[in-house]
Amino acid sequence: MDTGKTLRSKIIISVALGLIVVIALSLFSDIKAVGSSLERFDWRMLPAILGFTILNYVLRWLKWDYYLRKLNMGTNVSHGQSGLLFTAGMVMAVTPGKVGEVLKSSLLKRLNGTPISRSAPIVLAERLTDGLAMLLLMATGLAIYPAARPAFVALVILSVLALAVLQNRRIALALITWMETKPRLSRFARPAHTFYESSAELLSGRLLVVSTVISFISWAGECVAMYFVLRGLGVAPSGLLLLQSTFIFAASTLFGLVSFLPGGLGVSEASSAGLITALVGLPIAAATAATFVIRFCTLWFGVLIGSIALGIFARRYGLSDTENVSVPAQQ
Repeated sequence: MDTGKTLRSKIIISVALGLIVVIALSLFSDIKAVGSSLERFDWRMLPAILGFTILNYVLRWLKWDYYLRKLNMGTNVSHGQSGLLFTAGMVMAVTPGKVGEVLKSSLLKRLNGTPISRSAPIVLAERLTDGLAMLLLMATGLAIYPAARPAFVALVILSVLALAVLQNRRIALALITWMETKPRLSRFARPAHTFYESSAELLSGRLLVVSTVISFISWAGECVAMYFVLRGLGVAPSGLLLLQSTFIFAASTLFGLVSFLPGGLGVSEASSAGLITALVGLPIAAATAATFVIRFCTLWFGVLIGSIALGIFARRYGLSDTENVSVPAQQ
């Protein structure tokens, strides 16, 4: 991650990229037709869309708090403070692969002194379990879109390999031992060992299963939010629409995640609009409008409330210059 850039500049750049994606997709889809679709949108669906999105946030916070307590990192951190930490981290959801959410580790250190190398693996575990949950959600719709099966298999293989590498203690410790023998790398060996031990504990059997189940339920909430977005565009309610919505949201989110672009910008939007047209049968302009609504109500809504939470944290506890200047993963 780049150093020397402020959190504000990173967010501004991501917002600018988001606007470029919106403009490009609108022009491709016929901007007037997209505008007409948004005008016809039934905004009475908005409370349901935001409600299921907030459900996702609450359950993901519970997972974050569950990790903190299981790893004994929640000393002197109330549930309210834990919630504030989690919400503040959402401001970094527009970083590549959401890895900037390691900001939470820096803020946690400010509260109770937990080393960043000890808590940062929580972010890795969050992303992996989110990915596993999305794969399960995507799998529910493979029957209605067989063309996605090769991509699904590839993602499953990548997930299995990632877990295998992270859980192979012999390989990990051998790499850390090698680092200790290199003058330029030796100072990173101890933090790397701490990082690995936390990761191994987080990705162990029962903890992995419980957190993946929480992720599955939480992200299912945003799949339901997609269902109400499509309802808002006049698509008739049905069990098939819910299944299509689940597949579309899970697949487009996964494609954005593995792209490692900030917030999956461009990739998630294009795949979402394309899948809506292919599966639901909406014109590309209406599919684009649906994509804009769901992205605003999930990604950008989260960034907005994350910014508010970070401001509250700064007023209560202050932020160091390093936290203001750069993403804290390098501390």
